[in-house]
Formats: sequence, structure tokens, C-alpha cells
Amino acid sequence: MALQSLRAQGDVLLHTVTDAILGALSLPDIGQLFPDTDPKWKGARSDIFLKEAVRLMEEKGYVLGNIDCTIIAQKPKLSPHKENIRANLSSLLKAEPSVVNIKAKTHEKVDSIGEERSIACHAVVMLIRKDLS
Repeated sequence: MALQSLRAQGDVLLHTVTDAILGALSLPDIGQLFPDTDPKWKGARSDIFLKEAVRLMEEKGYVLGNIDCTIIAQKPKLSPHKENIRANLSSLLKAEPSVVNIKAKTHEKVDSIGEERSIACHAVVMLIRKDLS
């Protein structure tokens, strides 16, 4: 259960970061750009969507200034994994770990998150035009 839960949290994190980048670029969300009705995207791994968002970011002339992510889950506890998550996410983003922040919170056993039936994630991204960096 814990491993599956970590994988699910990874998917939620990658989808959230992908949507944050797409939003900063004023592009449609992940479901519109990569619909699962298109055989090209159906069943694709979450890192594929993020890599595509990074490609679009670079194509439009931006670099990642920083990103702040908050994963909200009751279990498993993410504190022991945060640096590994940060390193892996930095690699996918083609960014230095110093511009990637990962926070983990619980919902103090309240609602579906606190009851371990769901997880949530928030991400705020700052993009910088390459010609200004």
C-alpha cells in the first residue's frame, strides 16, 4: 500500500507541476493538451506530460525561475523522501534543485485526505523569459 501510495502521490505531483507550467504559459490544461481520447497520450506516464510541458516552456523562450510544491496527504509520511523527490523533479524540469521546493502536509485526519482516501497537491511556478535571465 505504501509504495502504491507513493506512486500515486508522484503522479499527482507531476500532473500538478505540469498544469502549473502550462498555466504560466497561458496554455490549456493537461487534460486538454494531452487528452486520453488521443491514442498518443492514452496511458502515458506522468513524466511524459511534464517533459512535454518543459519542452513547450523552452520553445516559448522561458526558463524555470522557481517552483514551490505542496503535497497534501495523510500517509505515507513524505519527510524522509522529500530530498529524493526534489532531486528527481529537478532532473525532469532540467533545473537546479535550489529552485525546486517540496513541502509535505497532512490534513490532520480531516475529510477525504485525512481519511487516506485521496491526496492533493498545489504548485506555484515562476517562469523567466530567457532573454531576461
